[in-house]
Parts: sequence; structure tokens; C-alpha cells
Amino acid sequence: LTGALILDERPDAREPTITSGPVPPHHVSDATFATGVSPGVTLAVNGPPLSAADHRLFVMLIGQLSVALEQRALREIATEAEALAKADELRTAILRAVSHDLRSPLASIKASVSSLRQTDVNWEEADRQEFHSSIESETDRLTGIITNLLDLSRLEAGVLQPVLRAVSLDEILPSVLRSINSPSRVTTTVELGLPDFLADPALLERVLANLLDNAVSWSPENEPVTVSAFRKDGDLHIHIIDNGRGIPENDRQLEVQPFHRLNDSAVHGGLGLGLAIADRLVAAMGGRLELRDTPCGGLTAVVILPTVENLA
Repeated sequence: LTGALILDERPDAREPTITSGPVPPHHVSDATFATGVSPGVTLAVNGPPLSAADHRLFVMLIGQLSVALEQRALREIATEAEALAKADELRTAILRAVSHDLRSPLASIKASVSSLRQTDVNWEEADRQEFHSSIESETDRLTGIITNLLDLSRLEAGVLQPVLRAVSLDEILPSVLRSINSPSRVTTTVELGLPDFLADPALLERVLANLLDNAVSWSPENEPVTVSAFRKDGDLHIHIIDNGRGIPENDRQLEVQPFHRLNDSAVHGGLGLGLAIADRLVAAMGGRLELRDTPCGGLTAVVILPTVENLA
């Protein structure tokens, strides 16, 4: 054979024509021999007339090609079905989580505003300040929920691209501590002389803030949360250490999936996105997030990023 042409005329064909050999036919009508392989798919070849033995071999080839095309079509259908199932699962999880976590702060804001607008009540200044504080905190909560949802959608779509550069921990840590709830409960232990590491400063701040807020939320009020940073095997290791309830080892892989929350998460609130977003942001920066046991009980979240000297 001097060449072959596969003509796929199915409506959803990704490659309508496939050719091989030095002199493939340009169309089925130009071919020496043509036959149907499967519905909508035709094989056309150029070459000398086929002998009986060659014809039998050619028929076997057509049968194998038909099976291969059918298997490819089935794989494509399975891939599309899996993608649709994942999208449906994510949509269901979003609706289930958002239905409560968005309505709760909105209801609180509405109640506070409605109370302040009442003309038949003479509110004391302390009451007014409490209403204002509630509106502010619930608005911050809404902002955090929406920001996490937007970040997750950008991460899942692959459009969030980190801008990596050499960063020092001294540049990042103060901003992180200012941005979290209850920074007074956080202690830091940082090894002297840490080298610069490769990261996107804004994204790393989000990662550490999410992990610290999570650790503070789950730790007993009388227990501090510790940030420890040191160099190991050419990488920077940042440990966020709490003494809360921890996460069983078998559940840790689930905990970094979006909208997965512990059974008693209703007490602490949240959409279950903090660990999921942190995990994906660290991976986007070329690092990894590990969840480990705290020796005396609790969870230690470990962020590992490559140092600049290790990449040189």
C-alpha cells in the first residue's frame, strides 16, 4: 500500500480525516480500494490490486481498526461522562454549602439593619455599636466566602497562574499575622538565616492565612498556635501547629477536597474550602501541602516550598 485515508463523517468527529503513507488518496473516489469500517467511518487505500491473501489480511486489519475506533469512542464518552459527573457533584456541593453559609450572615445583617432602622426604639450607643460590629463581622464573613468560591473556580478552571519570584519569610509573615483572626494566639519560631524561596507572595499569604485561621478555629482557646519555619533538604518547611482535635489519617485526603467538612463543622462554620484552596495554591507554586499529627495531639499543616539556592 502506498497510502491510506480514514474518513470520519460522524457529526461529533474530532478528526474528520486521517492520512498515512507517502501517497494517500485525497478522497474515497480516488482510492484503489475503499470499505466501511464502522457507521460513518470509511477506510480508503492506494496501491496495487490485492491478492487473495492480501485481501484476507486487509479484512483482519479493518476488523482491528473498527475495534480500535469503537474503543476510542467509548473512552471519549466515559471521559465526558466523568467530567459531567464531577461538575454535577461540585455544583450540588456548592448549592448545599452556600444555601446555609450565605443565608446565615445575610440574615444576621438584615436583622441588625432592620433593628437600627426602627423609629420606635431609642437604642443605647452600646447597642448601636453592637449592631454595627455584627454587620461588619458578617460582611467580612460573606467576603471571605465569596473570595474562596471565586478562587476555587479559578483554580478548577486553570486560569489562576502564580507569579513566582524570590521571597523571604520576613516579607510574608507580618502581613499574614495582621490579616487573621486572633493573631495574639499565634507564636512564631523561625530559624535564623533562612534562604529566599520561590513563591507568589500574594498567594502564599492566602495559604498561610487560611491555614492559621483554620488552626486557631479548631484549637482550644487556652492553647496557642505555633508557626515554625526551617530549612530541610534544600526546601523551606513551614509548620502550622495546633493542639485541636486533629484529623484522622484516613480522612486527610478527603479534607483537601472542596466542601468536605468534619462532622461537627456546623459549630465552626465555613464552606470547607480553606484546606482545599491552600493545597491547590501550594501545588500551583511548585510546592506541596502535607497534613501530619501534632505529637501531643492536634494537626500540623506543613507547607514545603523550594528554596532559590536549591533551584540554582
